[in-house]
Amino acid sequence: MDLLSYVLTAFVFVVSIAYLYLRSRHNYWRDRCFPYTRQKPHLLYGHMEQFQSKHASYINEELYWEFKNRGEPIGGMSMFFLPGLIVADPELVKSILVKDFSVFHDRGVFNDAKADPLSAHLFALEGHEWRVLRQKLTPTFTSGRMKQMFGTIQQVAGEFLKYMNEHCHREIEMKDVLARFTTDVIGTCAFGIECNTLKNPDSDFRKYGNKVFEQDTLLMLKFMFATTFKGLAKRIGMKLTDEGVERFFLQVVRETVEYREMNNVQRNDFMNLLLQIKNTGSLDGGDVPIKGAAGLTMNELAAQVFVFFLAGFETSSTTMNFCLYELAKNPDIQDRLREEIERAVEENGGEVTYDMVMNVQYLDNVINETLRKYPPIESLSRVPMRDYTVPGTKHVIPKDTFIQIPVYALHRDPEFYPEPEQFNPDRFLPEEVKKRHPYVFLPFGEGPRICIGLRFGVMQAKIGLITLLRNFRFTPSSQTPAKIVFDPKSFILSPSTGNYLKVDKI
Repeated sequence: MDLLSYVLTAFVFVVSIAYLYLRSRHNYWRDRCFPYTRQKPHLLYGHMEQFQSKHASYINEELYWEFKNRGEPIGGMSMFFLPGLIVADPELVKSILVKDFSVFHDRGVFNDAKADPLSAHLFALEGHEWRVLRQKLTPTFTSGRMKQMFGTIQQVAGEFLKYMNEHCHREIEMKDVLARFTTDVIGTCAFGIECNTLKNPDSDFRKYGNKVFEQDTLLMLKFMFATTFKGLAKRIGMKLTDEGVERFFLQVVRETVEYREMNNVQRNDFMNLLLQIKNTGSLDGGDVPIKGAAGLTMNELAAQVFVFFLAGFETSSTTMNFCLYELAKNPDIQDRLREEIERAVEENGGEVTYDMVMNVQYLDNVINETLRKYPPIESLSRVPMRDYTVPGTKHVIPKDTFIQIPVYALHRDPEFYPEPEQFNPDRFLPEEVKKRHPYVFLPFGEGPRICIGLRFGVMQAKIGLITLLRNFRFTPSSQTPAKIVFDPKSFILSPSTGNYLKVDKI
């Protein structure tokens, strides 16, 4: 009985300590006299209690409106047991992303090159490591480099057109088809590999690519733990990348690099540029190597290819998917866009070239309006490297606090975008853009950590949309939802159901 009593006493003690710790975490902002949400937190999930049934974009939008309606530029909440902040003022967004970037240069995303090699990519790296890698990689995404890859993407678009010609005049689930197209594009540009997912939808690239964007309670708890206790997480070798995903991508990259270097293969793709950086520390064409910086190790190279693949295939495919959904629901906009595209092609001598694709103004407007309503990443994250006083207030943000800029909520705020549910590309006419605060349109982020691959992503989406709209008309089907609901199991904005549209050959 004595042993049992000791065990029970120890158990009650541990549970009590855990309870008190969690309660203290949820009272974090109140104890610091910092504005915080009035919503009651769940003991374990905090204010993310509904994350399994409700996408984070909706949860953060509610918090954004609570703070904005109270006149607070920023407010506290609990992401599970992690005290976090939601920004509700565009001027503060500007300060965090640009004016005070020296304080907020890190995203707060856990990475460990040793135990979790694929996590050490440009999106997650911090401080000096990020700055050096960004300098190395920036030349790979210039307009000149994009122009070199244009023909490669066009070849994949040709195969995409063949597939659509064989399956049109019927209802098609476009979400999956578009993801297969972008997987083939990224597979070719990142690895120099023909993935053929249009013909083989069950390819390993699709399987492991999809797995990365799946989120569950265990993964979220591991993320919160790693974010809160970074030092401990690294000491115990915590991994956030799935073992199967890591094994697959490391093997593909290793085999590709070995084959190319052994056979001196040269291609106009991302892998070729990374190999130059790996071996020389810079790119050909007069770029100066970064002082004191070596090239890339095999694992560093693999991590960059990995994040390029993920960012490229999923975000571009969902943008095209949401765009086609809106064009099907707004046939007048679809017809106008098709006319603008055909006019541009005709004025370019009947040729679809890089310069032509990148200079169709109405196509830009349509894509921007799609990105406004459906930003791929619903929020941006930053952590301050030191305590930071919110401008115009006495509120101090402690060092290493996880801050979210709710992109989705800003994009749906009627103060900046009247009738935000309406799909209206004319919001992005130059004269309309000038009327808005410059930091309320953030689909790619802003400032020094703006998405490095945005040119590639936009080019890929434009080629895909031009290929489709020149050849097919899209209309709603009986399965097309009146309003899209986002999948809570997806890290990015993705519809919870497929996007079924009727596709007819023009």
